[in-house]
Amino acid sequence: MDSPVSTRMRKVTMTDVARMAGCSQATVSFVLNNVPDIKISADTKNKVLKAARVLKYGVTSLNARSGLNAAHSIGFIVDQLATSPESVNAIEGARQASWQDSTVILTAQTMGVAAMEEAVVKTMLHAGVSGLVYMSIFTRQVILPRALLLLPIPVVLLNCYTDAGEFPAIVPDEVEGGKRATQALLKRGRTRIATITGEPFMEASQQRLQGYRVALQTAGYRVDGDIIVEGNWSPTSGYDATKKLLAMRHPPDGIFCQNDKMASGCFEAMREAGLSIGADMSVIGYDDDELCRHLRPQLSTIVLPHREMGSWAIHMLNSEAGKFPTSMHRAHNCEKAECTLIMRNSI
Repeated sequence: MDSPVSTRMRKVTMTDVARMAGCSQATVSFVLNNVPDIKISADTKNKVLKAARVLKYGVTSLNARSGLNAAHSIGFIVDQLATSPESVNAIEGARQASWQDSTVILTAQTMGVAAMEEAVVKTMLHAGVSGLVYMSIFTRQVILPRALLLLPIPVVLLNCYTDAGEFPAIVPDEVEGGKRATQALLKRGRTRIATITGEPFMEASQQRLQGYRVALQTAGYRVDGDIIVEGNWSPTSGYDATKKLLAMRHPPDGIFCQNDKMASGCFEAMREAGLSIGADMSVIGYDDDELCRHLRPQLSTIVLPHREMGSWAIHMLNSEAGKFPTSMHRAHNCEKAECTLIMRNSI
């Protein structure tokens, strides 16, 4: 039997429509919701509508949304929101999953400040939310605010988890993601594959590196610590790390950048060296950032599934609502969301 994660993640989203139409997810949202005062060409509108129909996204249901009457509301608490595409993607996934049920999503940013977390939880409970999603922008184990543990409503954790498993939780399967990225380079015939990591204290960086090691060892290759270079997620660190790799006596023939921003810096260093990306050396990123489609060649990458995780959170809250409060008295597993490979031209 398929798990709830695997079955629900196959639902068509605006991201799928955007990929088929060749535009941004924001453009899809403007078209399908008929947002006024946004100038979008007729050609782009037609492509979006055609893609939505082909994928059976459900364009016709949008016409009936003008009379929304919220049956209930859900609180979405995140430590960082304003500067984070991950949290925005998760909230969009939650919105898509709850839109047809006329659910209102109340969102708050706490910056991880304990006093603010306590205040937000109490405020949302006073507002009458029927469930809460608690999200961390960096995948990690968390210590939950006391107010969250005492709530008379279901709670789910997104991109974080607790040691005791008090609530259902979901995180990306980063080990498998790192493994898939490395395997994509191996399948291209690359045999000396480097990786540029993120900051080592982060779980995402540690687990992507673990997946990289597993892929190489499974394929029968030795893991060479000299071509594992530390970055800090920024384009500049990707540029500097690539310059270091290219200066080696035996440079790599493939590079796994642990996020897309570092891959953009990697591209620049390779161009300066006169290398053809994809031909002389293969590159893969991670996150499926919007910039992937604007780089030349377009960047192959691994999708960080925050939209799907947001959708999962809503489905799980609905499921837990029927079991609450008895579900509070058992330990919950931490689900792993699939990180899929997107093949473009950089490999």
